[in-house]
Amino acid sequence: MHLLAILFLAFPQQPYDIVITGGTVVDGTGAPGRRADIAVRRGRIVEIGGPFAAGAAARVIDATGHVVAPGFIDLHAHIEGIADHPAAENFVRQGVTTALAGPDGGSSYPIADYGRRITRARPGLNVATLVGHNTIRTRVMGRAQRAPRPAELRRMRAMVAQAMRDGAFGLSTGLAYVPGAYSATEEVVALAIEAADRGGIYTSHVRDEASGVLASVSETIEIGRQSGIPVVITHHKVSGRPQWGMSVRTLAMVDAARQQHIDVTLDQYPYTATQTGLSYLIPSWALADGDTAFARRVANPVLRDSIERGIVHNIRGERGFEELNFVQFALVPWRRDLQGRRLSDWAAERGLPNTPETGADLVIEAALSGNTRVVYHVLDEADVQRIMRHQTTVIASDGSLARPGEGHPHPRSYGTFPRVLGRYVREERVLTLEEAIRKMTFLSAERLGLHDRGRIAENAWADIVIFDPQTVGSPATFEQPHQYPTGIPYVIVNGHVAVDNGMLAEGRFGRFIRKTAR
Repeated sequence: MHLLAILFLAFPQQPYDIVITGGTVVDGTGAPGRRADIAVRRGRIVEIGGPFAAGAAARVIDATGHVVAPGFIDLHAHIEGIADHPAAENFVRQGVTTALAGPDGGSSYPIADYGRRITRARPGLNVATLVGHNTIRTRVMGRAQRAPRPAELRRMRAMVAQAMRDGAFGLSTGLAYVPGAYSATEEVVALAIEAADRGGIYTSHVRDEASGVLASVSETIEIGRQSGIPVVITHHKVSGRPQWGMSVRTLAMVDAARQQHIDVTLDQYPYTATQTGLSYLIPSWALADGDTAFARRVANPVLRDSIERGIVHNIRGERGFEELNFVQFALVPWRRDLQGRRLSDWAAERGLPNTPETGADLVIEAALSGNTRVVYHVLDEADVQRIMRHQTTVIASDGSLARPGEGHPHPRSYGTFPRVLGRYVREERVLTLEEAIRKMTFLSAERLGLHDRGRIAENAWADIVIFDPQTVGSPATFEQPHQYPTGIPYVIVNGHVAVDNGMLAEGRFGRFIRKTAR
């Protein structure tokens, strides 16, 4: 007998890299969970069923008492800097195995260069990206408050087309932010057509999530109608007390659009607070043409008075607050001791009244001092639950790369997905387990056209999360955000164990995923 044959008989090759035994498989499609074992080889799920013979795999994971689900897909993640922080531990430990970068109109560019940087960095999770409208507009027009000239629009269209050829999954806008706020619907439609022609999607931070939310949702639907592109109204919410309850109407608008065969869906994070820049309270006209132009405007007493009145309106009229407690500092590079405190605390420190008028002065001072990120406590729990239940809503974090001790981030960066499973499935029963997992996996993969991710199926990529349904949750809070989830002992990325017994494993196993242009 040949020596190799003798060696094989004496030391038989293990047919699988990983076998997961004893768990309840919830496959992501919405089907009921079932008891099954899973075998993984060369990065793929190769068999579901079992039981498998002892010694059939190099690694056996006992998932008894646990749920085995597809790795979570985060459809809205601010991870553009992942090449510099490739572990992405705060995402991976939530069970996120794929994340979509470039939301809200801001992305890296060119996409080809970004993909090469990600590939060299060997990220901890799979990374896909959108191309951002604000990024492209800024490169072509700066922060000019006007419509693009014909040549500028042609250049922007060409940049979107090139981004799609380089692997972007679509176009994102941040129409509430400068310079996207200066664009008309027609401009966005023209760029969306370029993405649509190449099989992309369109995600939008709509123009106004407060008093103008109905008109803004209508505009987003109209962009989808005119361009024929699949639309995601991203981190959908109704912001500010005067708008609470209006999600009944926005969801009805989505349903009506879908009945007209306009492909509109939603994503959402499960919290009653948002996070963005403090300058979000400043009227957009005041921010045109950059920081020095803003500084000149506030130095003009007449213009400063108009800016202050605009900020007061945004606090009192749009958000519905007479005090400043609803604003919590998240990242203040120029005064780190403010991080975690409230705008009202800063007013008290100065001996100033806790009023919107004081807030206007402090917001201007902060804008002149540098970038300031804050959490706005402006959402209603009933709206959160209503949006979560909607048939098209997927779960997405809107989170950022975070590391313990750095800033005071929104807890969504640490806890979005386990919070849904713990609070909204186990405790509040807003969703069934199968519904929640579908909203975290299969629906997101379907939106991206990823047919071999987002589900437990033979020949799918082995992106898998194993969690205890009785203990999974997020201890991260607005007061103590830097806390990793509980109840998620194992996460597998592309067939490699990335979280092992609750701790980040050595090695990073993600990759850059390119959209294949149609």
